[in-house]
Amino acid sequence: MLSKVTGFGLSGLKGFAVSVEIDIHSGMPAYETVGLPDAAVRESKERVRSALTNSGFRYPADRIIVNLAPADTRKEGAFFDLPIALGIAAASGQLPAESLSDCVVLGELSLSGEVCRIDGALPLLISAREAGFRRFIIPKGNAREASFIDGTQIYAVSTLSEAADFLCGELNLEPVPPGKYESGRAGTDRDFKYVKGQLAAKRALEIAAAGGHNVLLIGPPGSGKTMLAKAMVSILPELSFDEALEVTKIHSVCGELDPEEGIVRVRPFRSPHHTATTPALAGGGKNLRPGEISLAHAGVLFLDEMPEYSRNVLEALRQPLEDGTVTVSRAAGSAEYPARFMLIASMNPCPCGHYGSAEATRCRCSQKDIRKYASRISGPLLDRIDLHAEADSITYGEMSEASLSESSESVRARVSAARAVQRARFGGSGCNADMEAAEITAHCKLAEGCAKLLEQAFDRLGLSARGYSRILKVARTIADLAGEELIQRVHIAEAIQYRTLDRKYWA
Repeated sequence: MLSKVTGFGLSGLKGFAVSVEIDIHSGMPAYETVGLPDAAVRESKERVRSALTNSGFRYPADRIIVNLAPADTRKEGAFFDLPIALGIAAASGQLPAESLSDCVVLGELSLSGEVCRIDGALPLLISAREAGFRRFIIPKGNAREASFIDGTQIYAVSTLSEAADFLCGELNLEPVPPGKYESGRAGTDRDFKYVKGQLAAKRALEIAAAGGHNVLLIGPPGSGKTMLAKAMVSILPELSFDEALEVTKIHSVCGELDPEEGIVRVRPFRSPHHTATTPALAGGGKNLRPGEISLAHAGVLFLDEMPEYSRNVLEALRQPLEDGTVTVSRAAGSAEYPARFMLIASMNPCPCGHYGSAEATRCRCSQKDIRKYASRISGPLLDRIDLHAEADSITYGEMSEASLSESSESVRARVSAARAVQRARFGGSGCNADMEAAEITAHCKLAEGCAKLLEQAFDRLGLSARGYSRILKVARTIADLAGEELIQRVHIAEAIQYRTLDRKYWA
């Protein structure tokens, strides 16, 4: 007897419908899976066998063939355990075959028949909804994240027998109620008010947050670069629901989603160790998983001590920084992931860390050592970082100051106001850092005298075309923070100042 159940497979962040066909006929007892299954799918036969028998079903002592169509697309993961088990029950006459005709079934099975939570449920369900499916049976552990998908009927089950009873009409299940989204805030320990001094670096980070720009912080050890970077999330605008869904899809695929929350409410902050490999940062591996730059999407990627990272790892950032996406290609296939993050990088000015600081007399590095250390960051990568800011050593007077600095909440208010201007400018989404050439021409109108200042900077600093356009983008953000329609000379001058440190350390 033949039965058919609709499941869904995952490729990157896109799901695709999989027709799970079960054929049982007489012959020597056997179980065979066809349709390009991976190891996890092939091993499902043992989980399915035990789950069926331990749930009170009869396991057929016949030849069982499981076909996963389309046959030319690789199937990965344990999403197919539950549809295969229900299909075998239907094909052996223990479950009405028509009950499986109008729903999508997803779930992994334990040997006892429990339906286990799966990774990647949110992108699977969103893709299935876009394909026209409206009725789903999923694990109870995925109910929270599924609740944020509207326009569907989603039923969460705990066991195989519970799913079978529901399909037979012997159990009445209520659909998962809609979830209510409320954005979250970064922890109170990550606040600008606890960072002593560093007014210039704080100003650079405020501009970066307002326009979505990348920042390089240069300063001696212990000056507060890491503390500033960790506080960056606290001044960024709150995640919108659409942004939260996109971020949640990535975290769901990687298995990093909190099942109790069901959705990411705070902008991500990722800080990979400097020993991270290129696949760990950009994505890849056997199953083409997202990397750190995708997990940082809509948030912050912090590279502490940037020169200590492998050159190949750093160069992998160049294309995502420009395009906002990363395409991971391997022999087994390719996948595209979003990667529109803010890069916050920090570094010492030299191997010992004291060159160019107020305590420069402590530096014992030769000019050759300084150039060699700085050259670990290539010119093309440095050119993609909009703001270069110095963080000097903290004095005793600054550290012993009893009063706190300006809080992140007040800085966030200015940042959010500037972002609101940009949303109106770009039609609801995007920020100044994302402007293309046509948008720069349309929105970066200069006041009188600005063109001459830009010309002088272009000639004296030897700017590239990318450097020139990024100065305009930063100046546009500074003008937005000031509430100005036209970009003024003071805005251009401040933007230029954030492009001069590369001449100090890399010249």
